[in-house]
Order: sequence, then C-alpha cells, then structure tokens
Amino acid sequence: MTEDDLDPIERSRAQWRWRGVDRPPFAETPSEGQISVWDFPRPPELVREIREVVVYWGDIEVARTREAWAVRETAHPPTYYLPLSAVHRSLLREAGGGSFCEWKGPAGYWDLVEGGRCLSKVAWSYPQPLAGAEPLADCIAFYAHELACTVGGAKVSAQPGGFYGGWITPDLAGPFKGEPGSSGW
Repeated sequence: MTEDDLDPIERSRAQWRWRGVDRPPFAETPSEGQISVWDFPRPPELVREIREVVVYWGDIEVARTREAWAVRETAHPPTYYLPLSAVHRSLLREAGGGSFCEWKGPAGYWDLVEGGRCLSKVAWSYPQPLAGAEPLADCIAFYAHELACTVGGAKVSAQPGGFYGGWITPDLAGPFKGEPGSSGW
C-alpha cells in the first residue's frame, strides 16, 4: 500500500516521523522531576489530570477543575481539555469557523466575552470527536497566550506558534513543536 492509497486522515497521520518510541538527538534531557514531550505517543493519549487546572482572564475566573483531560502528543506540551461544566458558560460565545485534527476530528472555536471585551477564538472544542477521543466531547481547551493559566498551581506558558494550544509547565522538557525551526519535525 502506498501513501496515495490512504484516505486523507490516514495520509495525514502517516506523515509523522516521531511517535514517542525514541527521542530525536536534538531533544533535551529531562531534569529530575521532568518528562520529555518526546516520550509522549502518537497517536496522542488522553490522561485524566488530577491536579487543579485554573484559567483566568484578567481578574475573572473562567474555569477551575480537577477533572481535566490532558492530551499528550509527541513533541507537544499537553493540551488541557476542561469539562464544560467547570467553565463559566456565560463568558463563552461560539466564534464560528473550524479546523480538523487527524486524531480528534472537527473542532469549533469559542470567544470569551464580558461586557464590551472579547478574546476572539481563544478556545476550541470537539463536540463530535473521532474514535479514541470521545472523552473530549463535552470539554473545551483554551489557548494560554492571553490568559493566566495554572496546572497544580504552576504557571503555564503558551506553546509557541499561533496554532498550537499546549501548555508548558516546569515539569516538561522540550523542545516543543511550534518553536522556530520545528516545522520539519
């Protein structure tokens, strides 16, 4: 079977060289208490996050939960999907548009709105996820670029690049997809 014989989803999945089986020579060596994002698998794994996950927009608490899902995928810091029940829904507005993930399926985007303020397309969800990603159906993820987010009390840095939504915490070793020069990974 050639790559041309694959359906579009399988063709997209087949493009990835690194799959968490071995680390590339450019991967950082994790320090004590860290894990390498290069040890995360592809396809990604969904892991229940028991540490408290909190999202603030300025002084407004957007969400708080100990029931998030961490999606861990090779070369990416985890993306945290919070149950919609843990989010202050009055702050959410459907943003329109969408994208498609070869592992999770069709995504829809959300704005945060409060008074006259709006953060456009700051969150996304998979209301009808592909097989293997079903726990994400009633969850939402947030880009950390303009939000104050914590995992287990640790401040989060946003994954580099405008598209990726992973959250970098001190317990991770990279480098991370989205950094300059990472397009060939």
